[in-house]
Amino acid sequence: MIKKDWMISDLHIHSKYSRACSKNLDILNLAKWAKVKGINLLGTGDFSHPVWIEELKKLKSNGKGFYYHGDFPFIITGEISLIYTQERGRRIHVVLLIPSIEVAEEINSYLDTKGRRDYDGRPIFKISASEFAREVKMISEDIEVIPAHIWTPHFGMLGSKSGFDSIEECFGEEAKKVFAIETGISSDPAMNWKVKCLEGKSIVSFSDAHSFWPWRLGREATIFKKCDSYKELISQIRKNDFIGTIEVDPAYGKYHFDGHRNCDFSCSPKETIKLKGICPKCHKPLIVGVDSRVEELGVKNDFLGKKYFTILPLHEILSLYLKRGMNTKTVWRVYDKFILEFKNEFNVLLNVSEKEFLEKDFDKELIKLIIKNREGKIKVDPGYDGEYGVAKI
Repeated sequence: MIKKDWMISDLHIHSKYSRACSKNLDILNLAKWAKVKGINLLGTGDFSHPVWIEELKKLKSNGKGFYYHGDFPFIITGEISLIYTQERGRRIHVVLLIPSIEVAEEINSYLDTKGRRDYDGRPIFKISASEFAREVKMISEDIEVIPAHIWTPHFGMLGSKSGFDSIEECFGEEAKKVFAIETGISSDPAMNWKVKCLEGKSIVSFSDAHSFWPWRLGREATIFKKCDSYKELISQIRKNDFIGTIEVDPAYGKYHFDGHRNCDFSCSPKETIKLKGICPKCHKPLIVGVDSRVEELGVKNDFLGKKYFTILPLHEILSLYLKRGMNTKTVWRVYDKFILEFKNEFNVLLNVSEKEFLEKDFDKELIKLIIKNREGKIKVDPGYDGEYGVAKI
């Protein structure tokens, strides 16, 4: 159940200035749809883009690191892609949480000495993870550096193609200043609890949304204790003192299983071992997904973390039940009725009782499916090699 002192937050998102993102992904739509979703705090995303940061300056600061569009708060955030050579080619994405617009501009001045940042909201720089963390921490110790979606094969710190097997290997001496990791869509906290090098680190979840639609925004989120200051928020991360996370089933993620999208083939870690990592259709090495990588690095231990909820977005459930696309009028009609009656999507997904649903004359079988989703019991055929998983009744 959602509590009044909870602050549901999605701090890794993008703007219309990032590649492959909605052209309508602006502050107005982000604030509007965050409220529909039931999100209480958003990251701005894309602070490094010169046009976007000028738009962010129009937000009203409370003087404590929260920036408001009307009554809705944001903090300054962004994602940076680091592609560099360190014995071999390395690629890692990091999310930055930033205490103020002024500090964001200092980071941008530093990035300008390394390359361009005007072509994409998630720019690429030839800087090692350790150097980058050291340099931004010299700008401000209050900057939070979080390795993004750490298990995805191509740009995750512990992904199958990263070459790193620990935070220390990636960040060197700066590892002690990395207080949190982001699970990514293809893993959940329980998977991360298996990995020794993550013990003591905060495990956070965000959506990495490329649009403002409620089946993307907040599909993963972190629940903080309610506050209105950046320092209070960061303190919760660094002390591992927040409430927990909201996750999708990791099988829903694009890289959970191993496989080849072009071959229409996927398999579990055990099958990959039997196949010696070779695709039976094209006879080339499989793209090794998150589940296999966790099994490779995981060890049995007693490390247990915070509570988390496993739920699919409401549009996914409605689409599954109504057998219509998520963005169809049929699905929107039912979705809008839920929001009209119960204020926001997270309230529907996590709070409203079966009795309350039925009193408003909602379909009994649909309500059973929503409750089943709340209990994390909807089966998902795992995603692989860039393909989302598929939920099943």
